[in-house]
Amino acid sequence: MKNQKEQNPFPSPSSSSQALTKLLNAQYHHFINLLSCSLIFCCGVIVGILLHSSLQHLSLSPPLSGLQRISQHHMMTSPPPPPPPPSSRGGGGLEHFFRPPEDLMHEMEDEELLWRASMMDPKIKTYPFHRTPKLAFMFLTKGPLPLAPLWEKFFEGHNGLFTVYVHSDPSYNWSMPRGSVFHGRRIPSKKVEWGNVNMVEAERRLLANALLDIYNERFILLSESCVPLFNFSTVYSYLTSSSLSHVESYDLPGSVGRGRYNRRMGPTLPLHCHGSCYSDEHYLPTLVNVGKGLGRRNSNRTLTWVDWSKGGPHPNRFVRPEVTEEFLAKLRTSEKGCVHNGGRTRVCYLFARKFLPTALDRLIRFAPKVMHFG
Repeated sequence: MKNQKEQNPFPSPSSSSQALTKLLNAQYHHFINLLSCSLIFCCGVIVGILLHSSLQHLSLSPPLSGLQRISQHHMMTSPPPPPPPPSSRGGGGLEHFFRPPEDLMHEMEDEELLWRASMMDPKIKTYPFHRTPKLAFMFLTKGPLPLAPLWEKFFEGHNGLFTVYVHSDPSYNWSMPRGSVFHGRRIPSKKVEWGNVNMVEAERRLLANALLDIYNERFILLSESCVPLFNFSTVYSYLTSSSLSHVESYDLPGSVGRGRYNRRMGPTLPLHCHGSCYSDEHYLPTLVNVGKGLGRRNSNRTLTWVDWSKGGPHPNRFVRPEVTEEFLAKLRTSEKGCVHNGGRTRVCYLFARKFLPTALDRLIRFAPKVMHFG
């Protein structure tokens, strides 16, 4: 039999000590690795925080002197940027709040319109913003404006000093080209009949719409047969410097004047009259005459020349052959004269009527020489 050594199932003390030493060495190296990684991670976090703080401080701090010099040099050598284009609907502040509606075709009924217009207080003389007074030209027409080309020349070059309002029959297909002073200036209108009280309603409708614009300070009622006798600058200066209104109001004996009235009308004036009654000829003059304080501020004369010499319900109408330089010059100067701002003057009429469409070409031809516009 072979001599074999009997194997011992339990390790010797020396071998156990070596195994324990190896295990401790392995755990130690693992701990060192873990600690190193932790330190590296913590250092990275700290560096990131410091870097973020530095960049944030840099963005809030003034730029470096070199960049400042470059920026200043660019600002001195480059032209300033152009201002933004004006916006008709932009802006803010009190001036924007009082800006009139751009679209005259509103949906207000007459009662609402008159109520809103009544809020415009004419006693206000000063405003907390720049305000240039404007003239409101209110055209009461049956339909088209055949003398519009003459008025275009009259208004040319004076934007911002006037506004235009047109009341025409609602059945008329209103169309004016873009760029015209009459484009988009038609107000919500109702049917009007000559000699009827609805003509007064149309006048009130025109005036109420014009009152919505606080820049309007003088109000001129015109028809499609009216023409200007002077250029815009003269008309503007004459009206804005005037201390009185100009509504022809006087006591006229006879059937044409007193004969149309009934004493029982007063004081509320419900527009009752007998015989030939043309309310548009009487309403405003009577209102100005009986209104509290209105009579003292009225000149009791009109600024529109008209020829009633032929009699009848309509004034004389002028056609092409009757329109001459001499005729127009005569209308511009009154022989009798009148009172304006307390002094005598021969410039008493700024407008005239009735001119038919056939007179347009002569009016335009003579306007530069006689009326000094166009």
